[in-house]
Amino acid sequence: MRYRTLGATGTVVSTLCLGTMTFGAETDEAGSFAQLDRFVEAGGTFIDTADVYSRGVSEDIVGRWLRTRPDLRDRLVIATKGRFPMGPGANDAGLSRVHLSRALDASLRRLGVEAIDLYQAHAWDPLTPLPETLRFFDDAVRAGKIRYAGVSNFTGWQLQKAALLTQHLNLTPIVTLQPQYNLLAREIEFELVPVCENEGIGILPWSPLGGGWLTGKYQRDSLPTGATRLGENPQRGVEAYAGRNAEERTWRVLDAVGQVAEGRGASMSAVALAWLAARPAVTSVILGARTTEQLDDNLTAADLVLDAEQMRLLDEASAPLVGDYPYGEPGVRQRGRDLPTSP
Repeated sequence: MRYRTLGATGTVVSTLCLGTMTFGAETDEAGSFAQLDRFVEAGGTFIDTADVYSRGVSEDIVGRWLRTRPDLRDRLVIATKGRFPMGPGANDAGLSRVHLSRALDASLRRLGVEAIDLYQAHAWDPLTPLPETLRFFDDAVRAGKIRYAGVSNFTGWQLQKAALLTQHLNLTPIVTLQPQYNLLAREIEFELVPVCENEGIGILPWSPLGGGWLTGKYQRDSLPTGATRLGENPQRGVEAYAGRNAEERTWRVLDAVGQVAEGRGASMSAVALAWLAARPAVTSVILGARTTEQLDDNLTAADLVLDAEQMRLLDEASAPLVGDYPYGEPGVRQRGRDLPTSP
């Protein structure tokens, strides 16, 4: 396992993070405990959850696991998130001070910890003024309830506004962004990655395997079946089968990942994760496994470093489809400027 600092902070985390969205849903408590034990055994130190995962059950499971292994708490960085509905009330969702106060206290109880190391806004809230949310984060840090603040699923302008407001108002900074990012979904490179590089914000990619696509388990023009996420629901979320199957780029990317995997004697999952871990501003890649066997395969990426030619092959195969301007070559070229040479 390798390690990096959490964004621009001095806190060190493993470059692979154990995501727990499956806990209490696709993975029962015994399986969740087995994943947590295996992750720590492999040198993992970073665990991410959210209150909305199985309506608090994921946090409950992580909390019970921590209580049975009290010697591990100080070795781990625990992250969770709040924003989505946790009840039927008008203030049971959002990034308001009222909701986040209740959500944070509930997460602390479920996790059984004195402080959450990284507390994240799970998504933008158009109803709550951003300074209200940022001041809540600052107050929570001062109260010792959280140590760092982050956001998830923000767009470029939203993240930049948050970063500048924390500086202008002298509030605790945003240290991480948790976005969708993988070889099939690289759109964050247009705006979000430059903001993160400029502001020292660490990226924590979710869905690093594209909902299972980058493992190579799905075949062209063959509707998935069986005990896989798309086998159980081919129309599931952003990784729905029909849309990605119809894109030639999907199969070009999968061919490139398979070629690199064969050359390195590694799984396609490991190659996709290693590519992502090497991208600019990425701090830690969030794994989301159903089983310990899947987690074991993902963990083989911990020490896999792709060479320049392998990175180039994957970069070119997965290049996002864009127009000429402002994100295509003419737009990128126009944004650059070289120092003048001597007359």
